[in-house]
Amino acid sequence: MSKLINIDNEYKLWITDICLRFRQSQIRAAVRVNSELLRFYWLLGKDIEQRQFTNKYGTAFYEQLSLDLKNKIPGNAGFSATNLKYAYYFYALYNQLDEIRPQVADEFNENRPQVADDLFNIPWGHHRLIIDKCKGDARKAYFYVRETIEYGWSRAMLLNFLDTNLYQAKGNGITNFKKRLPDYNGDLAQELTKDPYNFDFLTLAETHKEKELETALVDNITRFLIELGNGFAFMGNQYRIVVGGDEFFIDLLFYNVKLHAYCVVELKATAFSPEHLGQLSFYVSAVDKQLRGSGDNPTIGLLICKEKNDIVARYALDGVAQPLGVSEYQLGKLLPENYRSSLPSIEEIERELSNI
Repeated sequence: MSKLINIDNEYKLWITDICLRFRQSQIRAAVRVNSELLRFYWLLGKDIEQRQFTNKYGTAFYEQLSLDLKNKIPGNAGFSATNLKYAYYFYALYNQLDEIRPQVADEFNENRPQVADDLFNIPWGHHRLIIDKCKGDARKAYFYVRETIEYGWSRAMLLNFLDTNLYQAKGNGITNFKKRLPDYNGDLAQELTKDPYNFDFLTLAETHKEKELETALVDNITRFLIELGNGFAFMGNQYRIVVGGDEFFIDLLFYNVKLHAYCVVELKATAFSPEHLGQLSFYVSAVDKQLRGSGDNPTIGLLICKEKNDIVARYALDGVAQPLGVSEYQLGKLLPENYRSSLPSIEEIERELSNI
């Protein structure tokens, strides 16, 4: 098709801007449609609970309601008996939260609390997964609603985290962040920790070395970054620093864009010992002096170990000037010791290949 006018860069940029605005309007419209649908389900669930129809009509109530609504409003897939049950579960679950009453239960006004806005801002399919996995625990369910909004989780990603102990683990690392960092940074750094970290995506021997753990994490860096949480950028492993002419190598170095700070991670395939903090503290100081820029916040350090005594870890962190934390890791797939010894080594495989 021939051009009707001579196209210049200004026109091309304008067309691009129009397309962007159109897509943004589509997204906003989809969010509004989803929000209105969730409000409908909320009020429907409220009606079902307050009218006590399930007590009056028994288990056949939802089938009858589905049939009647489909007859009155044909062509709507949302009126299956199963979906109507979820509308009731949706209301019954979150109505437990003190923050949500009475505003959402009565009127959707501009003064409703944040929790109400959150509930209407994730897709219905996500809500159904959360309802299934959280078993009536409103606090746990709302935690996953907030995480979905903050990190933009797809349904598959949400399901992955629902099958882990993220709710119990997030923010639970033993740290001195709140003592060693300004208030906001201390709270945010604490929130970024987990205890334990879930390394179920790794397969290691029951007795593994730190180098093996590090190599496995780097080989699975995408999964590791997901487990660390949003905002971590991988800077490298065995990251070389030179202090006083001597070389040192940091196990793993990250930068967190939310915290605007470097994060030094040291791995220990053994139980925590207080002397481990000396090495980590040294690395944090070195990164602070050599890599930290004018817009960066203080570097933090995280020791991830096989196990720890929480009381010992707290005592050890009290005496450290740098912002450090200690967490454990868990492995789900462990190979027996004799399994590794039965496998050929890299050198043996290479020798075999050279003889072919």
